[in-house]
Amino acid sequence: MLSKQQTQQAVAIMGEMFPDAQPSLDARTPFQYMISVMLSAQATDISVNKVTPKLFTDFPDPQTMAAASETTLQLAIHSIGLYRNKAKHMKAASQALLTDFNGVVPHTRAELMQLPGVGRKTADVVLADAFGIPAFAVDTHVTRVTKRLHMVPQNATVLEIEQKMMKQLPEDQWVTAHHQMIYFGRYQCLARAPKCAQCPLLELCADGQHRLGLKK
Repeated sequence: MLSKQQTQQAVAIMGEMFPDAQPSLDARTPFQYMISVMLSAQATDISVNKVTPKLFTDFPDPQTMAAASETTLQLAIHSIGLYRNKAKHMKAASQALLTDFNGVVPHTRAELMQLPGVGRKTADVVLADAFGIPAFAVDTHVTRVTKRLHMVPQNATVLEIEQKMMKQLPEDQWVTAHHQMIYFGRYQCLARAPKCAQCPLLELCADGQHRLGLKK
């Protein structure tokens, strides 16, 4: 397991590798950002960004989206995986915003998670990227990177990863570290073919050393 100092060192190196790491979803309002994050589950941000311009032109706010039929919303996002379930959640979340929050996206994790289709990761991303509230969201890239680098135990749950990383990193680094880890996982520490031989973090990575036969 990496120490707190080593974890911070590793994240700092990721920051040097990807100094411009930032959110890649296109949205103009907190509501649109929340919907975009919901759509991104088990889908690429690129695929989401292809459908959201027209989606948000037709349904820019919770009022218009709540009034739309599920079938109409399905047609608008049908190129994205799990589109039927996502359309259902989009409509239901919009209705809940109108009923419970006066049409305004809430600023707390607990309230966000009351909305249909909004889990902890989605809530954390909305808090961090839409409102600038410190949060550390854990997606598949962050899970893979933290476990490969042994920043967290191999059997750690998503919640345990979040809690561990929030203890290891200063609060003002949570949001940027999340994005740097995503970029590191997306372009360097790939799921199937990690670029271990050319990785600046090799000295800190027992898994990488093992892959290259440098450590038994």
